[in-house]
Amino acid sequence: MEVDGPTVGTEQLKNGEIDESLYSRQLYVLGHEAMKRMGSSHVLVAGLRGLGVEIAKNIALAGVKSLTLFDPEPAVIADLSSQFFLRFDDIGKARAAVTVPRVAELNAYTPVSEHPRKSLTEDLSQLQKYQVVVLTGTPLKDQLIISDYCHKNGIFIVIADIFGLFGSIFTDFGRDFAIADSDGETPVTGIVAGIDEDGLVSALDETRHGLQDGDFVAFTELQGMEALNNSEPRRITVKGPYTFSIGDVSNLGQYTRGGLYTQVKMPKIINFQPLSEQLKKPELLMSDFAKFDRPQQLHVGFQALHKFAGQHGGLPRPHSDGDSLDLMKLAQSLAGEGEDKIELDENLMRELSYQARGDLAPMAAFFGGLAAQEVLKSVSGKFHPIVQWLYFDSLESLPTSTKRSEELCKPINSRYDGQIAVFGKDYQTKLANIKEFLVGAGAIGCEMLKNWAMIGLATGPDGRISVADMDQIEKSNLNRQFLFRPKDVGKLKSECAAEAVQAINPDLKGKFAILPDRVGAETEHIFNEDFWEDLDAVTNALDNVDARQYVDRRCVFFRKPLLDSGTLGTKGNTQVVLPSLTESYSSSQDPPEQSFPQCTLRSFPNKIDHTIAWAKEKFHQYFVGPPETVNLYITQSNYVQDTLKNAGNEIPTLESIRDYLVTDKPHSIEDCIKWARMRFEEEYNNTIQQLLYNFPKDASTSSGAPFWSGPKRAPDPLKFDASNPTHMNYIFSAAHLHAFNYSMDSRSITESRCHEVMSNMIIPDFIPSSSVKIQADDNEPDPNAQPAGSRFDDQGTLKKLVSELPPAKSLQGHKLEPVEFEKDDDSNHHIDFITAASNLRAQNYAIAEADRHKTKFIAGKIIPAIATTTALVTGLVVLELYKIIDGKDDIEQYKNGFVNLALPFFGFSEPIASPKGKYMGSNGEVTIDKLWDRFEVEDVTLQEFLDDFEQRGLSINMLSSGVSLLYASFYPPNKLKDRLVLKLSKLVETISKKPIPDHQKNVIFEMTVEDKNEEDVEVPYVMLKLKR
Repeated sequence: MEVDGPTVGTEQLKNGEIDESLYSRQLYVLGHEAMKRMGSSHVLVAGLRGLGVEIAKNIALAGVKSLTLFDPEPAVIADLSSQFFLRFDDIGKARAAVTVPRVAELNAYTPVSEHPRKSLTEDLSQLQKYQVVVLTGTPLKDQLIISDYCHKNGIFIVIADIFGLFGSIFTDFGRDFAIADSDGETPVTGIVAGIDEDGLVSALDETRHGLQDGDFVAFTELQGMEALNNSEPRRITVKGPYTFSIGDVSNLGQYTRGGLYTQVKMPKIINFQPLSEQLKKPELLMSDFAKFDRPQQLHVGFQALHKFAGQHGGLPRPHSDGDSLDLMKLAQSLAGEGEDKIELDENLMRELSYQARGDLAPMAAFFGGLAAQEVLKSVSGKFHPIVQWLYFDSLESLPTSTKRSEELCKPINSRYDGQIAVFGKDYQTKLANIKEFLVGAGAIGCEMLKNWAMIGLATGPDGRISVADMDQIEKSNLNRQFLFRPKDVGKLKSECAAEAVQAINPDLKGKFAILPDRVGAETEHIFNEDFWEDLDAVTNALDNVDARQYVDRRCVFFRKPLLDSGTLGTKGNTQVVLPSLTESYSSSQDPPEQSFPQCTLRSFPNKIDHTIAWAKEKFHQYFVGPPETVNLYITQSNYVQDTLKNAGNEIPTLESIRDYLVTDKPHSIEDCIKWARMRFEEEYNNTIQQLLYNFPKDASTSSGAPFWSGPKRAPDPLKFDASNPTHMNYIFSAAHLHAFNYSMDSRSITESRCHEVMSNMIIPDFIPSSSVKIQADDNEPDPNAQPAGSRFDDQGTLKKLVSELPPAKSLQGHKLEPVEFEKDDDSNHHIDFITAASNLRAQNYAIAEADRHKTKFIAGKIIPAIATTTALVTGLVVLELYKIIDGKDDIEQYKNGFVNLALPFFGFSEPIASPKGKYMGSNGEVTIDKLWDRFEVEDVTLQEFLDDFEQRGLSINMLSSGVSLLYASFYPPNKLKDRLVLKLSKLVETISKKPIPDHQKNVIFEMTVEDKNEEDVEVPYVMLKLKR
């Protein structure tokens, strides 16, 4: 099998390279090779109602060689329920004709055209020009004809359908379909500690190897058993978390030391069956394990719908009992045909009939994301496809607070008819008068607003959507934030997104409140109590944890339901936060970010992640920290005196100021080049020579083991080579950034200028010093740490350093320009410097280098993203929003979701209930919700406050607000006398010595109490309500 695939040039590729500024986040999901294979693929999408256009949108954003759309049927008003590229003016026109130009706007690298024929089945040979055919809204008889032809001719096929809150997808990628990478995870690597005579491999320092049975590994750098180095990958058997077996090694000699193992992704071959066979005996992927018996029933029910449509000229009418009885008979007939008799749930079949004409935007989003990802899998060989059916429903989203009937669900010639068919017009009215707050207008935010526009959220007289996002649109956003176009780059996301969805649904005009501000503690005067109290619900569309936690805390405080979601490549999650029912987003914590020991970064890196982290530190050490320190020295009159008070860092701080203002201050561009060349010598030659002087390559530890073994790789100094591109990239980028610090025009820094300047430099020979100490292990004390009392010995050094600094007054009006790290500007030399600095360090230690793309990913902490996952996750969120608007208070009706489209895996669970507590009050045991409950009090005196809680059975031991301790039972009477008579608001202002801000309508108190059993109990906080 050809794992890497073709690397042909296409319209999508610029000079053989993918446009990384546009596709950067997606590239970190799919990789270059998979995207190049996509770039040579032609895709046909048939059926352009909501589901079809969702699939087309996601494929266009992902980038294929060509996308062809087919749907000659005229658009009708009900299409506007989910088809976001149709407008009122398009009703009566062919769907494909009006949709093609709007899909084409999404991506200049993906040509979009209309399939020229009026029927797909009249000439099947026309399908030969496509690698993939996607069918939506296609009759089953046509599905069978087309899929049979495609299977025989090696054309991949994806079939998807939605009926109200029900949906399905089917895939057939033919015989011998090869998957190059089933999960997309980074291959596991590790250091070998030992290999015994039975082939049992042990990982170093009992580090978990992270492998699974059946994985393959390859070895490098083994001493002893050298025949394993770079040999064919070996299949492993896991023996424990730290050991695995590679089988027979009897003829390979004795393992001595060292070595690395790396997981190797091996191709997997799957044989798909055609639709005609799979209809009879389906292979079903489970979407919800709580509905274990449902896929088989829906498999029969969907066939019955197609049969009904064939017999009656259309699908069952909304909420028609007569049609549902006819459908049930057809379904029962089909259920008894196969080898296994299927027992049907009458209520399930009835709902399927009731909703058959329903067309819901969130279901289109869910299956549109899913189907588009399957298309990308088929043409790229990346990730495991669905084999071969998946059914999904969200019947829990049906409203119970409003009625449904044939009368209430019938079409009313409205753009929302597709939704009214499922929920009824009373629920539609309820939906239209919601006040919703969207925090973030990025990828998830755009999809969310599109869904809200389709469902008619906040379109009524009392409806409003508030959108907060302070970010501007960047080119890399265009690949997945589909409301934006190239002309919008540089504009505010919140404004552009709101404008775009008002064009999609004009009913939203005048319904937006645009807030181009960060939602945080510093903007509580904007997002104040009035703002929060007026909301019905909140939706997070944020990509950083701190912001999500802040919004979560505000929702808990104001008791507002919150919908949170996130994506990471093909993975996505959704969470429902419900007042007095569930835990909140902040109730659980993600694991902390990986950090590396300083000793490893400074002297003993063993993988590219270490050298990139080191290079990022050097970037800060050279171009960020010192200029900031210099500016403080210039602008703060007592900076030196304050620095001398902070024992520990005085000398390096003052040395840094001296170097950047005197020693290393450039007077010309030539000086910047010289400075860069000396940094190269210092970091990649001198420091390495000193390290090898302290720890020679033949050094041993105190136990007699070789010092340079295990994770410690012995380095070699680098000799500068002007013909080496990495060496020159370092000089070039470092000189530019140094010039930037001093606001110098760096345009004259060219490669030839660098060569010229460096050719005239004399680089002094380096002689290692016996006085330099280097920490050998993080578990050992740092030999360079300043011992207690040594500060007095440094007084002479400090005085000398201070005397070398130019007076701050003489520098007034001058300042340095610190570099602000920006990963997405390819012209600013930031990633160029970090890439060169990291790879030079990797050359020192014989570590495999990383290209600029990978370095940018790691150094920039980029979150990989793809439009398919975003669309699917947003669909799941809106299905939960339906429930919140309905007012459901049964926690079992809600679903938190986790999906991984690469595997594919779907996991849904009931939200975790909020924690409860108890205390013994005056009238018996009291149950409290530890998260959502609180005591609300008026602005009474402290004495009245204490008495009130005594009556509740709670004796207050301490009362505080913020950092101010307002009351303590152990305070002497003379200290309490003046406090007890003060009103709580006055007490807070008196003790804190700060007025309560005018915009603040409440004050929070924390207290420690004892209950009637004289037990210390945990109770909720107290909220003082101020009448303002």
